[in-house]
Amino acid sequence: MLTPSTCRRLNKLDQIPSVWEGDRRSLQIDLDSGEMMGEDASDCVIWVDGSQGVVRAIEKVADDSGMEAVVRTLLRAMEYPHKPAQPARPQKIIVKDRELLFFLRGVLQDLDINLDYVPELPLIDELFRGLEDAVGGRPPKLPPQYLDPLNEQAAALWDDAPWDYLGDNQVISIELNYAGIESFYVSILGLLGLDYGILLYRSLESLKDFRASILANTSMENLESIFLSQDCIFLTYEGDEDFDDDIDDLGEFTWERVHGNFGSLHPLEGLRPFLHAEEALPAWIALKALHLFLSDHEDQLMDDWQEVIRQVYDIGIPKPLQESDINEEGDRIVSVTVSSMPTVANELLNDDGVVSFDEDSDYDEVLSVFQNMSRLQDDIIPNGSILQLDNLPWNFIEELRETVGYHEGTPCKRTSGNYPVLIVQSTRPKVKEIMAEIETRGGLRGLTLKPCQSPFGDDPFELGLLQLKNQEIHLVGEFDLENPYHSRPRQAWTANLKKTKGKCGLIIAMGATGQRRGDPDLSDMKAFYEVEMLSLDDIGLKDIKFFPML
Repeated sequence: MLTPSTCRRLNKLDQIPSVWEGDRRSLQIDLDSGEMMGEDASDCVIWVDGSQGVVRAIEKVADDSGMEAVVRTLLRAMEYPHKPAQPARPQKIIVKDRELLFFLRGVLQDLDINLDYVPELPLIDELFRGLEDAVGGRPPKLPPQYLDPLNEQAAALWDDAPWDYLGDNQVISIELNYAGIESFYVSILGLLGLDYGILLYRSLESLKDFRASILANTSMENLESIFLSQDCIFLTYEGDEDFDDDIDDLGEFTWERVHGNFGSLHPLEGLRPFLHAEEALPAWIALKALHLFLSDHEDQLMDDWQEVIRQVYDIGIPKPLQESDINEEGDRIVSVTVSSMPTVANELLNDDGVVSFDEDSDYDEVLSVFQNMSRLQDDIIPNGSILQLDNLPWNFIEELRETVGYHEGTPCKRTSGNYPVLIVQSTRPKVKEIMAEIETRGGLRGLTLKPCQSPFGDDPFELGLLQLKNQEIHLVGEFDLENPYHSRPRQAWTANLKKTKGKCGLIIAMGATGQRRGDPDLSDMKAFYEVEMLSLDDIGLKDIKFFPML
């Protein structure tokens, strides 16, 4: 029986002179993959308006669910039907299951709906046949002969983890001149620890146009059309069924818990979650060459994007992967040239941070901005890191010193108050990179915070800076002085610095994409530097003006 309140709500709906058909069927084909399910076939409940010929509701249900699942779908068909149908009650319902008929009579007795039994439901029969024919006619996600080879390359590239050191602007060219593809232009996803994947753009113009459109877009409305305007083959990665996007960082998973998805984007074809053989072969060649290139030049690609790194690989195409019209006994060899594109990388990076000035801006101020930009470097703290000024209790600090994996500096003596620290939280791979970069430059000399005012009248802000022992000054990030989440701990910072006689700490923590995002605990903290809070005179920045980072 429905509750009285539910009955009242449903009786307020208009009753239309229609006959609805309802049934529960075993769906033999997975609607997402198009694969035959066999013994794993799932049940599906469907409600159709036979008078108007529209599906009002369709839903997959658990095999062990009872007739209540059929009723739940029926209620959705009444109150929240698929478009273009409107909320309504039917005048009559017909089913071909007598047991279901008796169940519905008991449940719907207060809704003034006639119920009847019929031996056949021709409309639903036809819909299910059409649905299975349509889905069953989809090609597989990958042609059978390419399934294992492409997955092997996906696994190899997952182990390479190029997103640990390459941004999506650091484009790599792969010259094929094979199977109708002259070149692919590779963009790596995953530097921020969010979505991991490899995009093989069919033209450099498509890559540039997509990035320019994203940067120029000021609303969410155009994002879908911008996304679909890309011209590329993609490989993206997903976690297993136990992966939780809100807690886990996919980048920390081994290949055994990850799988790759292949597909294509094209301005005219849209998104296709599968590859044809004509696409799968050049994609396999390109991914194999990319894996070899990353393996051979990882150290150079990490450090040097000023000079072109180029290498030629002879990729052998096994006989099972060759086109049917090729009659060769052994492997076919394709010569592939892979090279970094530092000019393009710099161009895209500059586009990402483009600065525009009003015509009325003072020339000296504008010139000063550009001159002082060169004083700062920003290649230690990665984009997407979470920054936090905090004041930690001394008990916590003492435990941190004992348990942290890496500690540098002379421990500050315990004082009243708390210990001022700057916490940088990133992903596990990025944390290792930050620590390595600081170490290769001789270690950390100190931190400073510089209040700034834009010459163009924006709100005041503050730059977090660190200076290394080799005298380099690196940007940590920008803090909004009007934001209470920064201004309140900032006041305590100043008070605690007086008590520690200028000593403060830098903590490097992982977990930026996990459950403790923005709130790392002791186990997340991998490095602790105890250093001096440097004055602006100490690092030569007292009289320099900066503008807000874009």
